[in-house]
Amino acid sequence: QGGGSAVIDMENMDDTSGSSFEDMGEMHQRMKEEEEEEEGEAGAADDEDGEFLGMKGLRGQLGRQVADQVWQAGKRQASKAFSLYANIDILRPYFDVEPAQVRARLLESMIPVKMVNFPQKIAGELYGPLMLVFTLVAILLHGMKTSDTIIREGTLMGTAIGTCFGYWLGVSSFIYFLAYLCNAQITMVQMLSLLGYGLFGHCITLFVTYNIHFHSLFYIFWLVVGGLSTLRMVAVLVSRTVGHTQRLILCGTLAALHMLFLLYLHFAYHKVVEGILDTLEGPNMPPFQRVARDIPVVSNALLNTTAKAAALTL
Repeated sequence: QGGGSAVIDMENMDDTSGSSFEDMGEMHQRMKEEEEEEEGEAGAADDEDGEFLGMKGLRGQLGRQVADQVWQAGKRQASKAFSLYANIDILRPYFDVEPAQVRARLLESMIPVKMVNFPQKIAGELYGPLMLVFTLVAILLHGMKTSDTIIREGTLMGTAIGTCFGYWLGVSSFIYFLAYLCNAQITMVQMLSLLGYGLFGHCITLFVTYNIHFHSLFYIFWLVVGGLSTLRMVAVLVSRTVGHTQRLILCGTLAALHMLFLLYLHFAYHKVVEGILDTLEGPNMPPFQRVARDIPVVSNALLNTTAKAAALTL
């Protein structure tokens, strides 16, 4: 020991020797680890934010695509509906007819068919029926003017158009509904065409009887001309209906409505009152007059005496 021994007594060494350096290293290491953990957490947070933003952006893009598709589909449907109602070409097949065909169908509307064992052909066009309805409007308007008809609400033109078109459309719809219930093979366009051409007899009858005021002549035309056009429609419906009861209901309803409508058009706008008076009074009978009777003048004294006598008696 005294002679320069190089042995170091480790037990006598201070425990705190070098502790500050070791503490600094540990602190540095700990701070480094904490920084790495913070960086890792920040990176994870950034990744999560990126994933969230990515999902949000994807969802927003999908939403825009779906809204775009819905808008385009709605736009196509709207444009299709608008073109359907605005395009006049859809009505072209119903009015594409030659004048010779219309003339032939007018003549056929007065000739009843005999073969009812198989369905008769009905023209699926509306040009002829529409022109007949307008012709009936003109004839009815002429009858209103000649009979001095007074319309309190509306005009003569509006009344004539409403009457004719109301009958054509209303009765056609009602008979079509009845035909559907009776299982008749007919469409709405065919029913409009059949009833429209059936008005040809009405036009002839009213045109003649509005200018020649004879009720007997009207009844002849009503039975002959109106009856022929009605029989034509009835025969066509019979050929397209199966079952005796269904035929009776359908054809009886159509015949009654068609013939009664002709009676209404004649008597509603005709000089009925003048015809009835001429029939009842005769051509040489003078018109009825009211004549005032002479009443004798009674004096007041006589009235007073009579009143007093009656009072005393009571």
